[in-house]
Amino acid sequence: MANKLKEFQEKIGYTFKSEGLLRQALTHSSYANEKKMKKLSDNERLEFLGDAVLEIVSSEYLYLKHTDVPEGKLTRLRASMVCEPTLALCTEDIDLGKYLYLGNGEDKTGGRKRKSILSDALEAVIGAIYLDGGFASAKEFINKFILSDIEHKQLFYDSKTILQEVVQGEHKCLEYKLIKEEGPDHDKNFTIEALIDGEVITVGNGHTKKAAEQQAAYQALIKLKPDIRG
Repeated sequence: MANKLKEFQEKIGYTFKSEGLLRQALTHSSYANEKKMKKLSDNERLEFLGDAVLEIVSSEYLYLKHTDVPEGKLTRLRASMVCEPTLALCTEDIDLGKYLYLGNGEDKTGGRKRKSILSDALEAVIGAIYLDGGFASAKEFINKFILSDIEHKQLFYDSKTILQEVVQGEHKCLEYKLIKEEGPDHDKNFTIEALIDGEVITVGNGHTKKAAEQQAAYQALIKLKPDIRG
């Protein structure tokens, strides 16, 4: 257990003065219930706090970056930036799922890859860092693991829509074809081709068909519009 926490701290580049805060941030309600831990021992209160810290840091980032954008659009930008799928994608860099304390049932049914669990835990980690090291430390973590390359993380989740628009603009036909499905029900892996006018452009993989399609669409966009990343 202690090694798990130490390894995670090394990964994020932040050392907790109170390691108990980090442990709580990584504790899902299913684990707390299964172990009959005392009330409020899971990460839900820390998630509440981390969500608020993330909101102010991302708001400042957008306010300073988009100086000519009105309030309404800034609000929409922030909502897409800190939504569940984008936050879940951000957890991949730190392999957050590996370090979570989950109940056996949740663990066996793919909880370590579930977007809602990952995004909530990420916000809980932010809350824990804020309490342990203050606002500056939490902001540094957010800048490093969430706001860095955020446009491309958002692009990944909008890929199917953007690709559809690109293909329609060229009066072509876009379709997705499932070519492989493997693994047990709780941990499936799908392989899907993206085809334009019947020609395979790219292949994507994911734990759901939708995720595999997004991956294929993202790769197709990078291939068709290499400047989209720039």
